[in-house]
Amino acid sequence: MNIIFKKDTWQEIYYSLRNNKLRTFLTMIGVGWGMFLYVSLLGAAKGMENGFDKLFSGFATNSIFLWAQNTSIPYEGFPKGRQMDLHLSDMELLKRKIPEIDYISPQNSRGNFGSPGEQMSRNGKSATYTLNGDYPIGNKISEKKLIFGRYLNDADISMNKNVAVIGEEVYKNFFDSKKNENPIGKSINIKGIFFNVIGVFRVKKGGGMESDQTVFIPLSTFTKMYNNGDKVGFFAVVGKPTADLNVVEDKVKAELKTKNKVSPEDTNAFGTFNLGKEFGKLTGFLSGMQLLTIIVGTLTILAGVIAISNILLITVKERTKEIGIRRALGAKPAEVRNQILLESVVITLSSGLLGFIFGIFVLMILSAATQNQDSFPFYNPTVNYGNVFAAMSVMVLLGLIIGMIPAQRAVKIRPIEALRTE
Repeated sequence: MNIIFKKDTWQEIYYSLRNNKLRTFLTMIGVGWGMFLYVSLLGAAKGMENGFDKLFSGFATNSIFLWAQNTSIPYEGFPKGRQMDLHLSDMELLKRKIPEIDYISPQNSRGNFGSPGEQMSRNGKSATYTLNGDYPIGNKISEKKLIFGRYLNDADISMNKNVAVIGEEVYKNFFDSKKNENPIGKSINIKGIFFNVIGVFRVKKGGGMESDQTVFIPLSTFTKMYNNGDKVGFFAVVGKPTADLNVVEDKVKAELKTKNKVSPEDTNAFGTFNLGKEFGKLTGFLSGMQLLTIIVGTLTILAGVIAISNILLITVKERTKEIGIRRALGAKPAEVRNQILLESVVITLSSGLLGFIFGIFVLMILSAATQNQDSFPFYNPTVNYGNVFAAMSVMVLLGLIIGMIPAQRAVKIRPIEALRTE
């Protein structure tokens, strides 16, 4: 199309748009607003997705939390109301029977699930904090951000060591945090027993399965302190990446019911919280938001492009005499058609680019405003430029298709009739 490279073509487009400034501006708002919505909402939805990914970073989101409760149905001579327990031996049973399980982390606690915390002291200061007995693998369930030292290891478990990993608030209470005192190797008193501090962790704002008023010690040491035998407070069961956690949850309960002679219909014997299921709902919601954004933006752009067609129809009617003169001077129908189509594309593309620029500008403002807001699940709102390019391409294509209506109308104008038009 040589018409694109002709200076006269662009001069005519310029004069046409300049002579109808208000009409052109109002026409461009429709397409520009559609692209602005498309970019800003899509970026905002991505920002929310990134925010939740950041919030749950370090979490095993494909996990199920399992604890024992009371039976609610009599079964095989056992009355209802029987107290269930979880045991360390259950871990091997479940891993052997259910291949979809990746690993299991057991934990005991004092201070969670309504139980009282444990009194702790150091250098005349005392306070009550949550005490958890954990395995090293527990750090894979909810990774602790360590500011001093390390987390528990296998040697701590096998040797029943009196070592502790403390939360930041515990550290601030028992140590001189203003002078950044290093607590590693120093001791705190828990239940009359001295524990060496091997690490200090910080809970990120707005997230974390633990509070920074928690102390972790080896599960083996915890068991000896409270004479729990091999009883465990709860399991964190982590499924393999391809596993269906709903199926895993059902299988885990079924195996434990069989072992403990609990009715298969008893829904109260073992309690669970399926984090993977809830996380799936969240990701589904975010995906739905992105899809809705694409639909709304596309429909708005389409409405704007249709408005451009309507405006060009009016423009063609107003320029009937001008088009007649051009035809009388030898302009071919294709040249007239291409002129109108080019005007449609110019208006559409210019509007889209302006909407894109304003959308990116808004996302930059949102990113700067929420950069340090860890408690709000919104981070780094971005758009996929491939999606934007596709939207712009569709927009230009629609501009061409819709522009054919006024273009064909212009071609049908007969020179003699046009010259008679006042």
